[in-house]
Amino acid sequence: MIIVIAVTFCFIILRFAVTLFNFLSDPKLRRINKFYPDLVSILIPARNEAENILTILDSIRNQDYQHYEVLILDDESTDATYSICAAYAAKHPQFRVIKGKELPQGWLGKNYACHQLVQEARGNFFLFVDADEKLNVGLINSAIHRMYANKLCLLSLFANQQMNTLGELMVVPLMHYILLNLLPLKLVYLVKNYTVAAASGQFMLFDADVYRKYQWHQMVKNKVVEDVEIMRQVKANKCNGEALMANGMISCRMYRGYKDAINGFSKNFLAAFNYNILWFLIYIVLIIAGPMLIIMTLNLQLILFMVSLIVLTRVMISLSAGQNAWNNIILHPLQMFSLTFVAFLAVQRHLTKTMIWKGRKI
Repeated sequence: MIIVIAVTFCFIILRFAVTLFNFLSDPKLRRINKFYPDLVSILIPARNEAENILTILDSIRNQDYQHYEVLILDDESTDATYSICAAYAAKHPQFRVIKGKELPQGWLGKNYACHQLVQEARGNFFLFVDADEKLNVGLINSAIHRMYANKLCLLSLFANQQMNTLGELMVVPLMHYILLNLLPLKLVYLVKNYTVAAASGQFMLFDADVYRKYQWHQMVKNKVVEDVEIMRQVKANKCNGEALMANGMISCRMYRGYKDAINGFSKNFLAAFNYNILWFLIYIVLIIAGPMLIIMTLNLQLILFMVSLIVLTRVMISLSAGQNAWNNIILHPLQMFSLTFVAFLAVQRHLTKTMIWKGRKI
């Protein structure tokens, strides 16, 4: 028991140190007012996004960056996604909607949709964004500036998350919580080894010439967490990649309610550990069972020390991610319960091969 408590404290202190590094280094995209002439192909894979798609299309038109084309690929939607996009494109010549082809064997849906979009794109840069996002003014200029300044082949941004229900608040903040207390984000750019990788498919900006050479989505055509895998491939091929916080320049409502969020996280969570169930379970035990064991000791000093580190960690991560710190502190126990639920579903669905997302088995 003493050994477990000691290991738990070491893990908590290590995660606190990583969080502190991220908070002090402040890895965010800086807002730049310089304008660039490059053609940017904004590429949006969309499957059953009729409720969301107009928000992102309008937000693109409101950008201060004018030299762009928008290609939307309707990925075999069963709702009105295609007709909504077609009507929008008819009014705005910089927008175009494409009917996606049938999904071939060996590909996952989003990866194939992105691959098809690239075949139609003409830009100097390829910007992949999701259909449930909102792009804020200044984003594209700032991102292009970063690409040139750091000679990047890939820039990925972690969007600010919009959460409208208690269920979403119980799950969605886990994304930034896990990211920012496990990985010093600056190291994605500074360390050239491909194993140090992070990325978000909600914003992936590529140098188009490099993309055309390597065809990144084809490289990872069967990977669930394709964004991280692409970052690994970029670095493995001696190209520069960087991952940053979006600094309020992109917002996204990933899920609508608790059930939707739980299903979404269970799809990605185990893949982030490269499907190594042992390491995944060790992480879950240390992050959840360890603190519970410390509480059971009834040692007030140990409990206060642990709680102080956890609270400070939640405050720093919340501020970095643009979230309400009080909400995350108060809901921390419920978020840990949700994490346990996500872990159970992720392992169970992986072992039984019953993972379904947007009507497709993955």
